[in-house]
Formats: sequence, structure tokens, C-alpha cells
Amino acid sequence: MCGIVGYVGRRPARELLLRGLERLEYRGYDSAGVTVVGSGTSSTVRAVGNLARLRAAVASGRDQDAAAAATTGIAHTRWATHGRVTQANAHPHCDDAGRVHIVLNGIVENHASLRRELEAQDVRFASQTDAEVVAHLIGSCYEGDLVAAVRAARRRIGGHFAFVASSVDEPDVLVGARCECPLVVGVGLDERFVASALPAFLAETRDAFAVEDGELVVATADDAWLESEGGTRTARTAETVAWSDDDAERGGWETFMLKEIHEQPDVVARTLFDRAPDELAGLDLLGAARRLRIVACGTSYHAGLAARFLFERWAQLDVEVDLASEWRHRDVIVRPGDVLLGITQSGETADTLGAMRLAAERGVPVVALSNVLGSQATRDADASLLTHAGIEVSVAATKTFTAQVSLLALVALRVAERRGALSADEVAGLVAEVERLPDLMEQTIAAADAPVQALAERWHDEPFFLFLGRHAGVPAAFEGALKLKEIAYVACDAYAAGEMKHGPIALLDEGTPVVAVATRSPVLDKTLSNLAEVRARGAEVLAVATEGDDSVHAEAEHVVAVPDVDALLQPLLAVIPLQLLAYRIARRRGLDVDQPRNLAKTVTVQ
Repeated sequence: MCGIVGYVGRRPARELLLRGLERLEYRGYDSAGVTVVGSGTSSTVRAVGNLARLRAAVASGRDQDAAAAATTGIAHTRWATHGRVTQANAHPHCDDAGRVHIVLNGIVENHASLRRELEAQDVRFASQTDAEVVAHLIGSCYEGDLVAAVRAARRRIGGHFAFVASSVDEPDVLVGARCECPLVVGVGLDERFVASALPAFLAETRDAFAVEDGELVVATADDAWLESEGGTRTARTAETVAWSDDDAERGGWETFMLKEIHEQPDVVARTLFDRAPDELAGLDLLGAARRLRIVACGTSYHAGLAARFLFERWAQLDVEVDLASEWRHRDVIVRPGDVLLGITQSGETADTLGAMRLAAERGVPVVALSNVLGSQATRDADASLLTHAGIEVSVAATKTFTAQVSLLALVALRVAERRGALSADEVAGLVAEVERLPDLMEQTIAAADAPVQALAERWHDEPFFLFLGRHAGVPAAFEGALKLKEIAYVACDAYAAGEMKHGPIALLDEGTPVVAVATRSPVLDKTLSNLAEVRARGAEVLAVATEGDDSVHAEAEHVVAVPDVDALLQPLLAVIPLQLLAYRIARRRGLDVDQPRNLAKTVTVQ
């Protein structure tokens, strides 16, 4: 979940590293640090808080001239796992001699036993982190060859991690290793980058390749190569990444999150209309399935819940949706004809990858749905489906959800066509409905923001919200509640409305805000009955309804209307006012919506 970046080249390293961290801050912003190395010398600056604090610390340093000239270095932005948020626990870490410096993303699971062993050798630890163990372990193996030292240390480290090491004795080389956490290499002219994610170096180069599990990467200014655990050297050709650095810039918007909410029409259009021929393998697997098992986490899990309605209704396919973090640790029973779909925006979510690998071990074909071509999920899977959402910088996902669900809607229709579950005319009509979504989303954003702002002004101090939905509206209600929790820190609950009387109704009091997805559906009349019940307890209702449906107004004090579209697609529109509501409440409360406390974008630890 942390962000790491390393640079080796001909240019001054420190400013490049700081700019790289700025593009990785969505991965962690508890603390940050940067180390640059020269022949026999190093300079490390660390700070608690966001990158502005680190820049201030760098500017006040005493070694400006020597550090500014260094052309090799590593940097880190932290999301704390082991050890509190302190300057001592911030990365980079080094060994006792100050020769070896490392930055690490992930968790070293056997750090306690390694620490005891190293302390018995009189190694002194300066932090509470598991990562510092790696610096000392490499240092204990170092005999003038950083590659050999990293290879020897890597064999002894357990867990899931990626790290990059540098040495003052070999200032012109970086060595990285990975195990289940991402690591990519950027290839520039007379320079190389090693980072946990592409945005770190997109401003400098779009040519990159990924490091695979178990590989070491060795980078110099002129070259970068891979080595197996046994030391066999291989080359990997860099590919040009379609994303641009502009995707990681705010472009005049007040926040990344608002920008990304407004990007959703274009993102969905690209996702629907820019399809790749090699995705046919994924359609073949899904079309032949007897049962579809969907695993995901967070927002992607909510997208999976929405997909269940699409595949069940249109493709007549039996679907089960599970949290990947639970599914992978259950005694799951698989049957012939099962196909597993793993949904992960980054393609690096640890629990989703673990569930996909478990399915593969049990002989279940695996399809990945990701936003990142070449991510670990797409490399692990038998086939892949790709959204085209670009970089999502804000930690709270918005365009991730709409891109995933819109693509799954199109896939469900293609699977229905292959299975003969719908007639050709029915498929054509529904495809036309799906293809209307970008225009309808644009209309929704334009119409919803003003009434939502007024409600945010009214409700920004409320301590609790209840979100309700039925049928296909349930995933949208879940997603709306998640956004409010993530960025506004408001306690809220989300329930299928039919379950409300089984407990949550006890939470309602005079004036409690209830947010309901009440768009057109086969069970709208039941949803309206539920709204009548909550109003009878004094709650104040905001209903997201379908344009032209006046029946909702009788059961809600506030109504935000979204355009009419097929009932199973309406949650794609209904979620937008809920995103905006969370956004406006958080802003009214004076919070940083792009970097909410305790959260990071990509969950690469379990």
C-alpha cells in the first residue's frame, strides 16, 4: 500500500524522486522520506505527514549541494502497518554501517524472528518497522556486491512485499525484488526508474515493463535487467504505456475526486467502445460457465454485486459474489463448470489475487477484470477484461465503479447472446441502452450537483446516515455509504431495504437522514413502503428516483431524479448523486477528500 520509487541516471535524483512521490501519494501519506547516494556518501531526509512536510524538511537540510548533485536515490511514501507514524518509522531505512538503504512496500511476515537473530549479532534497530529488518539483513550479507546481497537476503524474507535497495559502495546501481506486491521499471534515455506504480515516472517516460514474482531487477543508468532466484539473467522488452502524465494532474479541478466524478461519462464511453479482440477469450470462458464466482474487495465488490443482477437476469447464469478476503480462507467447494471472475482496479489487490490463485489451484478457470494491462491479475488469469478509466488518483473510487459495472453489463449481454438466453432483438435493444450511459451520466452530473450541495449544507453535521436500496439498487446504496464513510468520516449503515425491519430501523430518530435508491425496478412499490416506514419514525428521506416517476415524491422530502434507462442499469446513474453527496459533505466539513485518513488506494497487504 506504500509508494516506492527509485532513480538511477544522469540527472539530479532528489527532485525527480520527490515528483515521483507526489504521484504516488494516493498509496500512502502518513510519512515520507528520500535518500540519495553518492560514492561513500548518502543523504536521508524523512518527515511525518504529507509530502509538503518532506519538501520543507529537504529545503531546510544542511547538505544541499552534495545531495543536489547525487544521481541515484530511493524514496517512499508510507501507509503504516508495523509501527506508529513517527519519523523513526518512516522510510528509507539503512543498516548499521549506513551502507545499504532500502524502501519497502508490503509486510515482512517473519520480521520478528529475523530481528531477534540480527539483534543477537549486535545489530541496533532504530525503528519499530518490519521493513528495517530488510536493510540490516542485506547489510549483513553485503560483501561488495549489492545484487548478491539482495539475492541472499531475499531467500530469507517471508511475506508479501516489494523493495528497492541502494548502496553507497555501488552508487550507480539499484536492485529491487518483489513477492506479490507490484514493481515496475521505467526506461528512459540514460536513466531508469523502479517504482511500485506507473504514475511515479510517467512524466519522464512512458516506456516500462513489470517485474514478476521471484525476480530481482538490477537497474543502472544505461540498462535494466532481471535475474531469477538462481541468478540467471534475462531481458524484458519495455512497452509504451497508454496512460499519460496528464491523467495524474488535477487540470484545474479543486480536487482529484471531483475531477474523476466528472470524468465518468468519458471513462465509460472509452470502456464500452474501445474493446480489444484478445478479450474474446474471457467471453468464451464466461459463456461456457455453469456458475460464475465473483471475488473482489471494496468498491470492486459492490461492482460484483451489481454484476450478479446483470448476469442472472440477462445471461441466466448462476452467480455467487464473495469478498475475496473471506472467500480465499473458506473451505470453498468448487464444481465442474465454475468460472471465477476476479475484479480489481489496480490488478494488485492482495486478497483478490490470493482468491484467483486459489481458484486456479483447484482447476477453476479465472478471468480478471482490471484497469491495468499487464498488472499481476491480468498476468495470473486465463483471460482478462479491461476498463479504460486511466489513473484514478483519489483514494475513494468513483470512476472505478461505473467503468466496471458498465463493462460487466456489456459482457453480460454478450454472454447472454452466446448462451441464447436473450433473442437477438433483445440483445440489440439492451446494448443500445448500455451505449446511452455516457450521455445519461453527463446529464446526471449536471442536474444532481446543485440539489446535492443544498442537502450537504443541511446535513453536513449529521452524525449518522442510513442508506437503503432494493434489487439492483442495493449495490449502489452500499457504494454510496462507503463513499460517505471514506471521505467524510460519517458513521452510516447500508441495507437492503427489506432487511431494515430486522434491526437497522432501531437506529432511526427524528430527522435521521435516510438515503434511498428508489429508481424504477420490479420492487419499487416495496421500496416506497419501506420509505413510508422510516418516515413514520421521523426520518428525513432523500430518494434517488427515475425521471417522470412522481410516486416517489409522496414518500420522500427530497428527490434527485436520474434519466430513465433499463432498470438494471439505473444504479449506474443513481450512484452519481451519492458520490456527489459524500463529496459535498466532506468538503463542507473541511476534509481532504483525496487523502482520507487511514486509507490508501491500492491494498497490497492482507
